[in-house]
Amino acid sequence: MVGIGIVGLGYWGPNLVRNFNAAQQAEVRCVADRDASRLAKIHSLYPAVDLLQEATEVFERSDVDAVVLATPINTHFELAKMALLAGKHVLVEKPLATSRAEVLELMDIADQKGLQIMVDHTFLYTGAVQKIKSLVDSGEIGDLHYFDSTRINLGLFNPNWSVIWDLAVHDLSIFDYISSGKKPVAVSATGVSHTQMGIEDIAYITLFFNDSTIAHITSSWISPVKIRKTLIGGSKKMVIYDDVEPTEKIKIYDSGFSVSTPEDMHRFYVDYRFGDISIPKVAQTEALLGVANDFVAAILDGKTPISDRLSGLNVVTVLEAAQQSLQQRGKTISLV
Repeated sequence: MVGIGIVGLGYWGPNLVRNFNAAQQAEVRCVADRDASRLAKIHSLYPAVDLLQEATEVFERSDVDAVVLATPINTHFELAKMALLAGKHVLVEKPLATSRAEVLELMDIADQKGLQIMVDHTFLYTGAVQKIKSLVDSGEIGDLHYFDSTRINLGLFNPNWSVIWDLAVHDLSIFDYISSGKKPVAVSATGVSHTQMGIEDIAYITLFFNDSTIAHITSSWISPVKIRKTLIGGSKKMVIYDDVEPTEKIKIYDSGFSVSTPEDMHRFYVDYRFGDISIPKVAQTEALLGVANDFVAAILDGKTPISDRLSGLNVVTVLEAAQQSLQQRGKTISLV
């Protein structure tokens, strides 16, 4: 059994406790939070779990093999570094850290200590994203042309980090995964704040590549409706992924176009193809339980998890550059 210690019992922490409690070959030994009411709620559900107030108390426990961090973004690097130096495997709630340099340092420490460090990109473990990954890998949709994602809702505002670090991180991790780590060469981002906090609550990110692929991500905390929709265009087929849809989350469109150029190079013809629409069945499993089991398997078997540290590095690299672009009114930031 892998002894688990969980730090942070805010919005996401209780979900982590529940799923690690259900994970194979894992046992939640302790949780830590400075809020007594949060600790009391966990105690009422899991009376055998030890309650602590400080993260350092978790790191010092000999019965804790791995630490799960569900704390504010600005604490991720410091706490993950302390846990690794204490000899603990680490799973960090997204994003892995706040800069590429921080992620690289954590990776270096993990290598030196022979430890696993993983990021919780939960959506990679959903049946829908797994299906899209298989469609791309099999070549069924052809070469990737575009990735256009909208993730908007009303709230929850974060007073310290812009909306891209909260919402766009999901879409960036999904694209990184389904494209097998296809790396953008530049990023541009625009956004504004509608509060006195000065934190962008609506933002638009565009990723550029060294081919004709393009990715665009819309993120907002100020929409009256909740939308979680992604369009993925390929040279053969197109996919719509709607995470708000309860059952038919994926629709595959056998549609596309082709361009022919006659002898007169100043003219061209576009042929459109409108084929069938198919709705594949996707697995209805709890994604966070998949995260928990994958983390434990990585510790016990040494297997590379789906949401591995390279996924965390790729996403943070783009987020950091996008934030720089936001602060310079959309200036294109090179990533090469």
